[in-house]
Amino acid sequence: MTRTILITGTSSGFGRETAERLARDGYRVFAAMRDIAGRNRSHADALRSQKIGVVELDVTDDGSVDRAVASILAEAGKINVLVNNAGIASVGVTEAFTANQAKAIFDTNVIGLLRVTRAVLPSMRREREGLIINMGSVLGRVTFPFVGIYGASKMAIEALTDSIRLEVSQLGVDVVEVQPGAYPTSLYSSIQRPADGDITKSYGEVGQIPDAIYKTFTSMLQGKDAPKPHDVAEAVAKLVGQAKGSRAARTVVGTSFGADKINADIAPVQKAVVDGLGLGHLEELA
Repeated sequence: MTRTILITGTSSGFGRETAERLARDGYRVFAAMRDIAGRNRSHADALRSQKIGVVELDVTDDGSVDRAVASILAEAGKINVLVNNAGIASVGVTEAFTANQAKAIFDTNVIGLLRVTRAVLPSMRREREGLIINMGSVLGRVTFPFVGIYGASKMAIEALTDSIRLEVSQLGVDVVEVQPGAYPTSLYSSIQRPADGDITKSYGEVGQIPDAIYKTFTSMLQGKDAPKPHDVAEAVAKLVGQAKGSRAARTVVGTSFGADKINADIAPVQKAVVDGLGLGHLEELA
């Protein structure tokens, strides 16, 4: 039977590449995005032309998430794989971001991931089968100055991924994470900047560093040797195709900035903690 896959944040970047890649592999793919009848209409039409289902889904809205998941379950009967990809980035002096800006970033990157996961997990638990792939970042493991809020949201995904993985392992559901490095996606073109310009100015030369970082990365990512978002789609496709119980908990894609080493160093510590709690059996997927 053809497996059904739901991917969030598919108007461009990793989500779009992943939807197209998995559809070519013969999976039944539902690509989720906001405003499919408005500003994202051309993106939605392009995906539909490849026989990919398109659903309206705003990860920051409970009702939108519930309606989208319900419509897929009514049409396909089940969701075998969820790829939590939707996200927004930020760069700037951390103090210069308002609390509302920080809330908005976390609402998409962290709470949004939780919303969609909560909507999909009940059907996976009933079937005692499923795979959730969370799109993290190497910045969930290492810290860049001036990317504190985005990095904090990605570090939160680390905790959520590990915790949910252990909690649902005995229910037949696998939860893993992909940690991309820097890639040329719309994440950079729509990056959030601090609203409090006065604070940024008060930092003097230090306050100018975020602009330099942004220009350096965008220039690097526009060059002929820039990494391709297709690499991330390939990593997701590989995870989807792997046998149950054989998937790595984390997959670094692209320049790791040391995240792969941190993953390796932390793994035995995390295992010792879980074993020490007497919960080692949760580390094995049923």
